Amino acid sequence: MHTQQQSYNKNILLLVVILTSFINPFLGAAVNIALPKIAEAFQMDAITMSWVGMSFLLASAVFLVPMGKIADMVGRKRIFLYGNIILTAASALCAVSVSTPMLLFARVIQGVGGAMMFGTGMAMITSAFPPQERGKAIGIVVSAVYLGLSAAPVLGGILTQYLGWRSLFYITIPVSVLVIFITLLYLKTDWSDAKGEKFDIKGSAIYMIFMSILMFGFTKLPDTFAIIFTAIGILGMIWFVWFELHTKYPVLNIHLFKNNKVFAFANLAALINYAATFAISFLLSLYLQYVKGFPPRDAGMILVTQPILMTIFASFSGRLSDKYSSNILSSLGMSIIVVGLFLLVFIDERTSNIYIIGSLVILGMGFGIFSSPNTNSIMSAVEKRYLGIASATVSTMRLIGQMMSMGIATLIIHLYIGETKNISANREMFMQSVHVAFILFAVLCTLGVFASLVRNKKPQL
Repeated sequence: MHTQQQSYNKNILLLVVILTSFINPFLGAAVNIALPKIAEAFQMDAITMSWVGMSFLLASAVFLVPMGKIADMVGRKRIFLYGNIILTAASALCAVSVSTPMLLFARVIQGVGGAMMFGTGMAMITSAFPPQERGKAIGIVVSAVYLGLSAAPVLGGILTQYLGWRSLFYITIPVSVLVIFITLLYLKTDWSDAKGEKFDIKGSAIYMIFMSILMFGFTKLPDTFAIIFTAIGILGMIWFVWFELHTKYPVLNIHLFKNNKVFAFANLAALINYAATFAISFLLSLYLQYVKGFPPRDAGMILVTQPILMTIFASFSGRLSDKYSSNILSSLGMSIIVVGLFLLVFIDERTSNIYIIGSLVILGMGFGIFSSPNTNSIMSAVEKRYLGIASATVSTMRLIGQMMSMGIATLIIHLYIGETKNISANREMFMQSVHVAFILFAVLCTLGVFASLVRNKKPQL
């Protein structure tokens, strides 16, 4: 009876984590497609426009580690549930926003809710599924992430074109409400493996303050004040690492990185991967709409290629990582991504849709082969009491990588075309900025291949 109940619980848990893993990336990527329309509604320039995406990422990145630790202590299900409630309320607030500050504020609150879900979902899956089934379950969850990314350009483009950008936020509310009800009714386990530990308030405060300063400064480069902010942020994060090494119950156990080669290098590979790739859809969305003159729906139909391939290959590579070495699979995936990025360096106003779609097919395959095995190796490399932190850490690497990616892309565009609201009138300079960004991302990803190869073989727990 207990085994049946456990299995039932396990499959329902997988369902709710799949739904939330779909909805978060959907929101992020669908907003990318709607950015020109949102900018039009609120008269935003290119830099402010990028902050509609980045405010969500910044809030998530800042809150993830503390939320992961709290979840380990008070129960991952509880934090997961509260995160869904906050996200639902924030989505409603985004939908009724009447100004840029109101929309950005609502996106920050969405990010906090997202952090509570990111920091717990993968940890609950790792707790509930035995090692021989874990890669398969993680593969399904990663596929759901990519399915959200797949649906976003098409569904987001259609919704934006026919119902307006606000519909993107309305459509997510029923899904979140369903998750809240299923979690309340069917999930009885709380998964609190670090009960009794004290929460590191001082470490969390240092982390949140200086991570915010660092990320904000980085995205505003090359302004002088931004250089100062970035430097202060880096120094603050060095202080944070020192402080965590000398506290009994750290919010982030630095020894996991110091003493666990697999954990350290798999996280580094994830950071580099997202830093080199997240801004691809942002850059290509602007390129397709402003340079090629496509409406949102048609731009979405092209951009959907990459996440569809990611969805297919993530599930497949997750199963493979239960049997074969995760570092070989991840490194192979990263190498394929380098090829895709290299191809995008050569796009211009006359580039055919077939060439762009072909490049996105290669990128999608690479992402799918990289992500699930890399996540499996991170989650399998730590003790149960650290699962919330491991889940939060890999999600933090993803979000910091995404922030860095958007920061690099925005910085390069800013250097070439300034703060103009009219990209169409500055096509030539915009295309130069796109070429430089893709060259830089290809170089970054090449470094990521080596970071991925350095770690040991997959641990057997």
